[in-house]
Formats: sequence, C-alpha cells, structure tokens
Amino acid sequence: MRNHEAATRVISSQSSRRTFLKETSAALLAGTLSHSNSLFAAETPPAKPETRIKKAVKYQMITEPVSVLDKFKMLKDLGFDGTEIHYRSQVDPKEVRRAIDATGVQVHGFLNSSRDELKDSIDQAKYYGGTSVLVVAGRVDDKHPYDVVYQQQQAKLRKHLPYAEQQGIKLLVENVWNNFLLSPLEMARFIDELESPAAGVYFDVGNVVRFGWPEQWIRILGPRIVKLDIKEYSRKKQVDEGLWKGFQVEITEGDCNWPEVRKALNETGFKQGWATAEVKGGGRQRLQDISERMDRALDLA
Repeated sequence: MRNHEAATRVISSQSSRRTFLKETSAALLAGTLSHSNSLFAAETPPAKPETRIKKAVKYQMITEPVSVLDKFKMLKDLGFDGTEIHYRSQVDPKEVRRAIDATGVQVHGFLNSSRDELKDSIDQAKYYGGTSVLVVAGRVDDKHPYDVVYQQQQAKLRKHLPYAEQQGIKLLVENVWNNFLLSPLEMARFIDELESPAAGVYFDVGNVVRFGWPEQWIRILGPRIVKLDIKEYSRKKQVDEGLWKGFQVEITEGDCNWPEVRKALNETGFKQGWATAEVKGGGRQRLQDISERMDRALDLA
C-alpha cells in the first residue's frame, strides 16, 4: 500500500513538473512573439493619417443637364463630400433634401452674399443640414466710408448672431475684393469684437494672392477660419492682361504656394473643415478635373 502511494506521489510530481514546464515554455514563447511583433511594428512606418478636410463645389458650378439627385450622385462618384447653395440658386429645397438623404452628399452651407437679412439664410442652412452662412461684409467706396461700414456690418452680425448660435449655424465673413478688412490683423479684430462662438471666417485662398500671401493670413487668423474657398490667382496675368484676368488660371497653376498653405493649415489645426472650389464649373469631366486639382493642392489623395 505504501509503495502504491509513493508511486502515486512520484507520478503526480512528474505530472505537475511537466505541466509547469509546458506552461512556462508557452509563456516564454508568447513573450518572445510579443516582443518580436512589437519590434516589427516599430520598424513599420505608420500609415498616413486620413485627412478630414472635406471637399465640395458651389452648386451653381454643376452644369451637367441632369436631375438634382443625379447631380448629387455625380458629386459622390467624383469624390466630393458636399456642395454649397447660393440664395439665387433655382432649386427645389425638398428635392435637395431628398438627394442629400439618398446619397449622403451634404449641403454644408448656404451662400448669403451681401443681403442684410440673415435670418432666412440661417433657416435655409439649418433646413439643408448645413453648418454655416457665408457673409460678404459690406463694401467701402467713395459713398460708403470705411469706419461707417465697419460699424454697420458689425451691427448687422450682432443682430443675427444670437439666433445663429441657437440654430447651431456659424456666420462666416469672407475676405473678398470689397475694399474692406484688407489685412488679417484687422479681420481678426473684426471677428473677435463680435464676441460670439458663431462668428468666424470663410477664408478665400485665391482672393489674397493679389496683395498678400495666404499662408500668412492663415497663421494670423488661426482658429477663426472655419471654412475655405479654393481658387487660384496669377500675378503675371494680372500685370499682363488685367486685374480680374488673374483668376483665369487653374488650381495649382497660379501663384498660390500650396505646400505652404497646407503647412499653415496643419499648424493652426485646420483638419476637419470644408474646402469648397469656387472656379468655373462645367459637366462631369470638368468637375473631375477640379476634384483632382483640389486633391493635389490640399494633399487629399
């Protein structure tokens, strides 16, 4: 009996030892593989992060003679995330809403131009599921003094900003050729004095090139920039052919330094806003070319 119990203890001890060795070996092997995998992962360059800048065109640029729904489908096929509608656009809002729901292509904003009444524009942007109304802040000329325009435009925006905040819509002032807000420092001051989270800048890259450098404006305006208009400008064509001829150049073929623009956008944290082409439109082939040019300019490919 004693011999049997002793033999049982030996067998149990040997079994425990084998189990211990087996589990230890497995743990060591797992650790080795884990270490090997971590080394391999460290040697593999990280994947390029997917950009969150969304690409769009102005709705009036789409001249393909098809239905609203087919226009939205075409935008999606060409890599656009959305569009932006002008208050003068002859389009059925209900048809647009159906196209948005069917394709996922967004109407990210509403173009108010220079109308004084902004409430309707805010309501339109809200209806489409957009986030902004583009505002052109007045015009300075011999009959409209600079300081008066400054005060009037701020008063107009202050009147509508509380409602815009309530609706979740931003009122974005664009830099245009209106002889007003002629420097980024002044534009920053104009926005800051409004003291509203719904006030911001719709920065037009091409509009600055005539008299400045977009990357400098971007760094100064910083987080005030909520959305971008994308187009080009050629100083040579301006000199040789006339002031407005400078715009008659394709995206990436003018004097905008796109690598510097991208660098400035990255530095200021512009990584998830909208970039909308504002150039001569056309049919499918033309829009495809615009899409590809925007990809190169903003490194979206």
